[in-house]
Amino acid sequence: MSRLSHRLAPSCTYFVTTKTWQNRAIFQVTENAEVLVECLMKYRDQVAYLLHEFVIMPNHLHLLLTPSETTSLEEAMQLIKGGSSFLIHKQRETKMEIWQPGFYEWTIRDFEDFEVKRLYIRQNPVEAHLVERLEDWPYSSAGGKFILDPVEIKRFASGAKAPSLAGRSMSELKLRPPKKPSEPKLRPPKKPSELKLGLPEKAS
Repeated sequence: MSRLSHRLAPSCTYFVTTKTWQNRAIFQVTENAEVLVECLMKYRDQVAYLLHEFVIMPNHLHLLLTPSETTSLEEAMQLIKGGSSFLIHKQRETKMEIWQPGFYEWTIRDFEDFEVKRLYIRQNPVEAHLVERLEDWPYSSAGGKFILDPVEIKRFASGAKAPSLAGRSMSELKLRPPKKPSEPKLRPPKKPSELKLGLPEKAS
């Protein structure tokens, strides 16, 4: 099976979700979550990608990132998942599976799309009832403890300015695919009485 071309394209910004093996709460363990934070920052500092936002949940990880010019999205995720698995195995002296294979990605279309995904990430621990305030979750960029990379608005085609998303609930931030182009409205067929039928003339 050939690799998806958009996963190979550099400098696109992505919203990424990847899950733990069998949805186990592996990152509910503090040491495991700290290892994953360490990996995220390590490869960011090595300029494998720009890291715009993240949250580590007990059984999954959400990211907003932009791979570097020399790194594909697949390579960036291999670094994060492979690096964290290696360190957790080494630290805890275990060979248990850490991650499900693969990941889910969404290519960010414009600045409004970016802001919606960013707020979704930040609110995740609150919506999951892990904390009351988003800044209280220690394994998230929402707390302001981590250096993040700004996103360049010009990289998005529309450059649209996002509306204020403050106070909007998760139900209002559903991650929906782009709307399909609207189909032309078809008029109902006319009644027989409205149709002027050209009947053949009788032969003389």
